[in-house]
Amino acid sequence: MTSSTPRGLARVRFASAVAVSVVCTTVLHAQAPAPAMSLLPGPKPADAPTLRTLIGEYEREGRVVFVIEDSASLVLVDTTKASASRRRITPAALSALHLTKRSVGPAEGVTQLKVTPVRSIADIRREALAASPPAEKPAARATDLVELTALDPSIKLEIRYATTNNFAGTKFYDEARAFMQRPAAAAVVRAHRALRPLGYGLLIHDAYRPWYVTRMFWDAMPNDKRWLVANPADGSKHNRGAAVDLTLYDLKTGRPIEMPSTYDESTGRAHADYPGGSAVQRWHRALLRNAMVGEGFMVNPLEWWHFDFSSWRDYAIGNITFDKIGR
Repeated sequence: MTSSTPRGLARVRFASAVAVSVVCTTVLHAQAPAPAMSLLPGPKPADAPTLRTLIGEYEREGRVVFVIEDSASLVLVDTTKASASRRRITPAALSALHLTKRSVGPAEGVTQLKVTPVRSIADIRREALAASPPAEKPAARATDLVELTALDPSIKLEIRYATTNNFAGTKFYDEARAFMQRPAAAAVVRAHRALRPLGYGLLIHDAYRPWYVTRMFWDAMPNDKRWLVANPADGSKHNRGAAVDLTLYDLKTGRPIEMPSTYDESTGRAHADYPGGSAVQRWHRALLRNAMVGEGFMVNPLEWWHFDFSSWRDYAIGNITFDKIGR
C-alpha cells in the first residue's frame, strides 16, 4: 500500500468526479439481480498488447498527462485543464513530444506495493490484541457473519492478509477466510452468479476484518500513509462485516482479471475512475462495478476493488477472530 506518486493532481482531480459518478450509478441501479447482459458496460474492446509499454503517466511542463489505449490506438489525455482534452496520437508523435514517463505502481511481475512498518509488527499485534474497540450505541441489527464460500464454493479467495503478500509483508490473519453479514454476503453471491454467464466470477481479497487488525494497520503506518487505512478510533466498514475487497476472475482459466492497478495499490491508478490503462482493463473495472452496485454496494472512489454494502451503518464494530465465528 505504499505510494510511488504524490497525492497531488493525479489523485485529487478524480475524487469529485468519482463521487458524483458513484451517487448517480447507485441511484440508477436497482438492487434486484440484473440480467447478465445488462451488466455489460458496452462491447468488450480488444486488447492491444503492443501498446502496453507506452501506456502510463507522463510529465509535461510540470503537469501530469496520461497516455491510454482506446480502440487499439493511443490517446493523450490532459486532465489539468478546465475540461479534459483527449486526442489520438501515434507512437512516433508521442516520442517526438519528449515527455518523461513516470514510474507508477509495482514493478513488472510484482503484485503488491509495500510500506515499511514504523515499529515491530510483533509489538503492534500484542498491543492491538490487548486494546478494545471504541464504544458505540447499540447496533440496529444483530451481527450474523456467514462465510462467503459456504454460500457458493465457486467464489474464489486470495486473502492477502493471511499471507506475506500484502503492504506490510507480514501475516495479519491466521486463516484465509472471508465472512460478511448475511444480507451483504447474499448480495455478493448474487453478483457472482450474475457474472457467470459472461464468463467471470468473483475473487475475494478481504471481507470482515477484526477491529484489532485495523488497529495494527494504523499503528504500522507512517503518518503520511495513514490516509490509506481506517482510523481504529472510528472503526471501519470492514470491521462491521459490510465491506468487501474483490476483483474478477476468468471462469475458464481461474486467473484474476487484469485491472488498471494492482490490489491495495496506493497510487492514482487505484481510483475508481482513473482514466489510464488499457481499454479492456477499464472495461473489466466497469463490469465489476456494475455487478456490485446492482446488488446494493457502493464503490470507494479511491479503491476500485473496495465496495461497501448500503446498510453498513446498521452493524456494530466487530473484533471476533475468524476461528470463533459461528461458535
